[in-house]
Amino acid sequence: MDFSKFHPYVYYATKYAFYRGQTSYNRYVYSSSIYIVTEGKGIFGLRGKQYEALPGMLVYMEAGQPHDWIADATDPLVHVCCYFDWYYVDRTEVFKNHAAPLCYDHAQLRTELVGEAFPYPLPEISSIGASLLNWTDLLQRSFISSDHTTERTFLRSMAAQSHFAIFINHFLTYSLQERHIPDPRIGRLLERIEVDLINGHAIDLENYSESLGVSRGYFFELFKKTTGLSPIQYINQFRINRAREDLSSSNLSVMQIADKYHFNSVHYFSRMFSKYVGMSPQTYRESEASSKTLL
Repeated sequence: MDFSKFHPYVYYATKYAFYRGQTSYNRYVYSSSIYIVTEGKGIFGLRGKQYEALPGMLVYMEAGQPHDWIADATDPLVHVCCYFDWYYVDRTEVFKNHAAPLCYDHAQLRTELVGEAFPYPLPEISSIGASLLNWTDLLQRSFISSDHTTERTFLRSMAAQSHFAIFINHFLTYSLQERHIPDPRIGRLLERIEVDLINGHAIDLENYSESLGVSRGYFFELFKKTTGLSPIQYINQFRINRAREDLSSSNLSVMQIADKYHFNSVHYFSRMFSKYVGMSPQTYRESEASSKTLL
């Protein structure tokens, strides 16, 4: 899975108040969508089942998934919602007036324009309970009309995308916390480790595991699940990659580079470099110089 292409993009985010008894059946949204019920009550329909829609209900719909909304006859529901893709999809040729198009007839659904699903399963229905106000505030900052972005609305759209990035990070952190996928805590810890490595600070794995509030064994398990490497392998690979950059583009000697990245000795550095790269530091430098000469 190429995660580099995933840059969530919001087309439309708003607050929508239903009228008493209003229905919206068989909705197909071309993009993914998120709904947070803030007031009132009603029914949400999905795959032949009906769920009571009350304040605090959080709904995530993959693109192209049919669903229904039915407002209560006396206390109709209100929700804040957003329509987005996990990366931008250009539908302007077909839908010239709407950046977040819907369809109410599967026979008319242009399946080639349906957005891609997130690569891991996300809960479709959950409850955010006491955190409702925080969630609502985060999403409201991303409110944007369903018009296509133009030179006049570019700056407003850019601000909405910035706020939406914060919201979708919050959503994913919440939705993925119990699932067997990369743990966001490790992602934050990787940033700390890299800063420590760059600044030459002592690398203390015990301290890192304690900062997460987990045992050393579970820390190693989480780390490898997230990165595919053990902490030691990750740290060594990071230092070797930095050393490769210096061997390719600096005038530092091999000994200076070994010292810069805090290897115990130049011999240990050479051994580790050969293990990860397949050749000695000096051979790598010569091969890089030869390649640049040919260019």
